[in-house]
Formats: sequence, C-alpha cells, structure tokens
Amino acid sequence: MKVSVLQENLAHGLSIVSRAVSTRSSLPVLANVLVATDDGRLRLSATNLELGITCWIGAKIQEEGSTTVPARTFTELVTTLTDKQVDMSLNVRTQSLNVHCGTSNTDLKCIDAQEFPPIPVPDLADGIQINVTDLKEMIQQVAFAASTDEARPILTGVLFTIRDNKITLSAADGFRLSIRRAELSSSVPHQISAVIPSRALTELARISADGDQTITMVLPPGRGQVIFHMKNAELVSQLIEGSFPDLEQLIPRRYNTRAVLSTTAFQKACKQAEIFAREGSHIARISIQSTGEMQPGQVEISGQSEETGSNQTVIDATIEGDNQLIAFNVKFLREVLDVIKTPNVALETTGDTNPGLVRPVGEDNFTHVIMPMHLGS
Repeated sequence: MKVSVLQENLAHGLSIVSRAVSTRSSLPVLANVLVATDDGRLRLSATNLELGITCWIGAKIQEEGSTTVPARTFTELVTTLTDKQVDMSLNVRTQSLNVHCGTSNTDLKCIDAQEFPPIPVPDLADGIQINVTDLKEMIQQVAFAASTDEARPILTGVLFTIRDNKITLSAADGFRLSIRRAELSSSVPHQISAVIPSRALTELARISADGDQTITMVLPPGRGQVIFHMKNAELVSQLIEGSFPDLEQLIPRRYNTRAVLSTTAFQKACKQAEIFAREGSHIARISIQSTGEMQPGQVEISGQSEETGSNQTVIDATIEGDNQLIAFNVKFLREVLDVIKTPNVALETTGDTNPGLVRPVGEDNFTHVIMPMHLGS
C-alpha cells in the first residue's frame, strides 16, 4: 500500500471512527484502525464488535493494500503533523507503516488486516431512506432519556419503529420517557421494529455530515444488526434483543394544570436551580400559580442546598386549571428543555405524585414524560 492524503482529511476521518475502537478487548487488533484502499479512496474502519464505524476519505492511491494501525498512536501522531500532505507506505513483510509528512518520519508497527473482523456490506437496494436533519433531531430528542444501567439492557436502547410512512423513536429509563415521531418521504412495505443501542444512535448523529441529504437504513435479515449508510461514512450496530415496554400507556391522557411558558426562560431557570439542587438529590420545586383570568400566571422554579444556599426564579406563564406544587429532578427537566426547539413549552400535571408531561407548543411530534420527586417538608 502506498497512498497520499491531506492531513486534515486523515485527522477528520480518524476522529469519526475512533469512537468505535475497543479499549478493553483481549483481541489486540480491536485497538487498531483498519486502513485500506477502496475504489480510489482510503477507507478507515474501527469496531468493538458491538459498534463499527467506517469512513472514506479522498486519497491519491499509488499502490493498493491494507493494514491495521494502533488507533491511539496513529490519531495522536496525525493531529500533530503540520504539513498538508501525508505520505504512507506499507512494508507488507514486516507490517510496518511508514508515515512521512514534511520533516516528520514515523514507522508504526501494525497488525495484518486479515485479523480484523469483517465489516458487513449492506444491500442498499433494500434500505430505507431517512432525511439526515430529521433523524439527527429525533435522536437528540430521544437518546438522552435511555438508561445507562446495564442491569436492564433493553432500556439502554431506543425503540425504532416504522409503519407505512411513520417513523417513531422511543426511549425510557424508568424515571422519564421520550417519544418522537416523523414522516418518511415514502412508505415501507412492511413494519419494522428494532431496539438500537442509544450510544450507536448518538454516534450516528455525531458522524452524519451536514452535506449528507439522506441516511440509508438497512436491517440485514437474520443478523441482529442495523446498518446506517451515508455518502462518506457507515455505522453498523448490534441490535438489543428483548421486549421493549409499551411506553404509550404511560403517557398521561389528561391534566389538571397546564402551564405554557417561554422555553428559554424555563431552561435558564432550571440551570440556575440545578447549581444548588445538584449537591443534594437534584430536586427542584415547581410552583404553578394562576393569578386570575385577565392576568398572566406565574411559575416559580427553586433549588436549594444546605451548603451553598438557594435560588428562586419566577416566570410569567399562561396557566390553565388548578394551582400546583410539584417537584422534579431538575437535571432531567433541563435536559428535555435543551432539546425543545419551539419558543414556548407546555408543562402538564395532574398532581404532585403523578407524572408530568412536557411538550413543545405548536408541534405534536414530541412527547416527554417525567416522574415527580417527593416534595419533602
């Protein structure tokens, strides 16, 4: 193998695939990045056997070939190179990759590419086309609500369902749930339901470039995998087996109190309350007060700490229904407000021991339910 690439392209490609490199595997090759020539471009691939990421970058190919390079060493080296062009040549017999850039000359000890796990090649003809912008926003509004507790593996994933031209992403961790819906440009012939690790979807949102228009999603039959293909990148992930809970039945269908307030103001108030509440159990008290039909109501968000003090912020709001005092985990509340794009947000409650519902005003494609916390004294 003998190739020349631009340093910035190589560094960018390594930043895309490096998050899939295994750090705890007993297989040394999984700590490496596959570097291979591929139809006039350079292909970089990394995998930890659960998640695999591939990236293609432009290159001048003088000799075809492939090898696997220690990921951390290679990435750190490339980020320090200053000249634009990087020349790489592989000694097949010794599996040594020479990296030459300006006055820098490095020899890296590699592992034969034949030891690298095979990366599945998707049949794109059977794929589902999804708009990149829509999917990135859907992932951002749902993946954060997935559990990080490996004791219940199914909840560490996001339920991905497609029926006709409707796509739905759902996640829950036992304390909150997020459901986001969208429409595809065309219908699919059969219903799809798969639980995809939230980490894989978060990586997909990270690596999907602004220049990509669509992502092609492929579920190879019988393999327990999902593949997302883009113009210059591809992500493959193992699916999570098991029965995902029916989240729809957990969504409150009525409310006693509904407060509509500025998303930005609510978000900032939660951030201030979180400064004090995070030292305890992240409790923020939400007091919703109606002041009469002709006057705007008020929502007070407060957090306190025995060590550092307390904070209260009052926001004008449109209140419908009864006055209400309820407590939430303010970190959870702030995280959902971080992903709501509309100017105003609605908080709907039925009592201080019942779940609250947060939804963007003017859009009906996103629903978030959050469990209350004990108010205490």
